[in-house]
Amino acid sequence: MKRAVTIQDISCFGKCSLTVALPIISAMGIETAVIPTAVLSTHTGGFKGYTFRDLTGDIPQIASHWEELGLSFDAIYTGYLGSPDQVQIVSDFFDSFGKEDNFIVVDPVMGDAGKLYAGFTDELVCGMRKLCAKADYIIPNMTEAALLLDIPYDENTDEERSKDILHSLSALGCKYPVLTGVRRGEEHGAVAYDSVNDEFKSAFCHHVNRQLHGTGDIFASVFTGAVTLGKDLGESLNLAVHFTSDCITATLPHADEVWYGSCFELCLGDLIHMIK
Repeated sequence: MKRAVTIQDISCFGKCSLTVALPIISAMGIETAVIPTAVLSTHTGGFKGYTFRDLTGDIPQIASHWEELGLSFDAIYTGYLGSPDQVQIVSDFFDSFGKEDNFIVVDPVMGDAGKLYAGFTDELVCGMRKLCAKADYIIPNMTEAALLLDIPYDENTDEERSKDILHSLSALGCKYPVLTGVRRGEEHGAVAYDSVNDEFKSAFCHHVNRQLHGTGDIFASVFTGAVTLGKDLGESLNLAVHFTSDCITATLPHADEVWYGSCFELCLGDLIHMIK
């Protein structure tokens, strides 16, 4: 049985980060360990007055205990990291648990729609660049790619322009950069670059003009699960794009009711069949 660990925050209510990653990767038949970086009463996308407890100091203790137990993982997957200190601690975790026979996925969650998330600084962006250099796969959106490369943000980046961006992202040190939010006519999807074989892979679905919280987490979680199960870059990309699209479509009849996230739960049964 494959085993993955995901390191990101947990919102007690809402559909993002760990509340998305844990059920999705588990549904794919992968034992999923977690390291919560913070606990929030709700996620921050539209809720007000939420509680927040920082768990930065707990991460090294968890890692130390796991080392004593001799635990190992087929995949290490990080999402939202809230501070430069957390980025450095996770970098140390990579040094301890990253092996030749496993892989690291970094979803460099830093911003969207051309803007850095509130409270994030240039220091965090710099740290995230270094963290991406240690990863095998990175999964930035257009905003995060611009931040990592220190280039202007362009929300209308097409498939051809994305290839230039992916070349530059691979120069940071990762073998397989994946760029989400790529447009191709009336389609929306992702493009990936295999720098080892100098090959591009892409996957697209019909664009749905609706913004939903947590879709990036859905994509990254399915992608990580697929690679963990031994699927190649193209297969993993295709599965992640189409499942994310299915979740968006399934949410549309309920979108006003669940404005705080995507109804991925309605599609988990389909995901199980998709990976067989």
